[in-house]
Amino acid sequence: MFGRLFKGGAATPAAAEEPQAETSVPDSAHVPMPVEAAKAEPVKLSWFQRLKSGLGKTSSKLTSGISDLFSKRKLDADTIDDLEDLLIQSDLGLETTGRITAAIGKGRFEKGISADEVRTILATEVERVLAPVAKPLVIDPSHKPHVIMMVGVNGTGKTTTIGKLATKFKAEGKSVLLAAGDTFRAAAIDQLKVWGERAGCPVVAREIGGDSSGLAFDALKEAQASGADVLLLDTAGRLQNKQVLMEELEKVTRVLKKLDPSAPHDVVLVLDATTGQNALQQVEVFRDRAGVTGLVMTKLDGTARGGILVAIAAKFGLPVHAIGIGEGADDLQPFSAADFAHAIAGI
Repeated sequence: MFGRLFKGGAATPAAAEEPQAETSVPDSAHVPMPVEAAKAEPVKLSWFQRLKSGLGKTSSKLTSGISDLFSKRKLDADTIDDLEDLLIQSDLGLETTGRITAAIGKGRFEKGISADEVRTILATEVERVLAPVAKPLVIDPSHKPHVIMMVGVNGTGKTTTIGKLATKFKAEGKSVLLAAGDTFRAAAIDQLKVWGERAGCPVVAREIGGDSSGLAFDALKEAQASGADVLLLDTAGRLQNKQVLMEELEKVTRVLKKLDPSAPHDVVLVLDATTGQNALQQVEVFRDRAGVTGLVMTKLDGTARGGILVAIAAKFGLPVHAIGIGEGADDLQPFSAADFAHAIAGI
């Protein structure tokens, strides 16, 4: 169950016979031959298999580079320098790169080391960085509702992520209310309504250009009155003027606290893996101004820059609640440090 995860996949031909004389058979006696397999059922992949496939671009860049570096070559200072360049170009960050190269070089200089050994060390060190931040998104039943404010720049998949979370929570029997707080984009409002209809969750929405803080107030009031378990609040993501956006998010927070001093209970930043190093700046801005409490990273299947999640974890230490590798509701899953580390190392 998603909440629990967030809390805490010819017949052998008969022997040939002697030809027989053809006999006449009335048409009515002809019986259609059974179809052995009209259409084979598609093989359902496990989450790890999908994750490994989704991170294929990232892992292939790393693993092919490692294979090139460590095929018939002793480990020396030049090899370590080349490996550092490869890891940094893969967006793993300076801190993690240092940890990996130190672990690989320990006691192995001027000795041979296989590409497989290097990948194993890579996976081990990446998991060490990620394990402390792999934390579930906990829905506290003492809050009625538990308010989750979703933030992030336009295009990160924020509204889609809200829809996926709503689908998961609803499937667990939780009552969920959605709030279309990105009042400046008609597409975001319409998209959230579609997800709400799919998941069977009501959506609070207003006219285009309406006051987002007023909508948040109304949505929380409605959620309290209906006894909803979860309120998922979408917000604007315009970064053309960061000051105005951050002031707007701060106003939304102040308005929510008028009805529930403890709200919002989570402020989740949605990041797009394809933005690479730019994601580091987004985390810093939203953490400092919007009080981000956790992260979700999307679109890991569309980039060779998935290593940026490792750099973000090392630098900020913010909880990573979930990752996304596709458009379907099942393509957003709780974050596992071990699975991610093994997938990115191609193991």
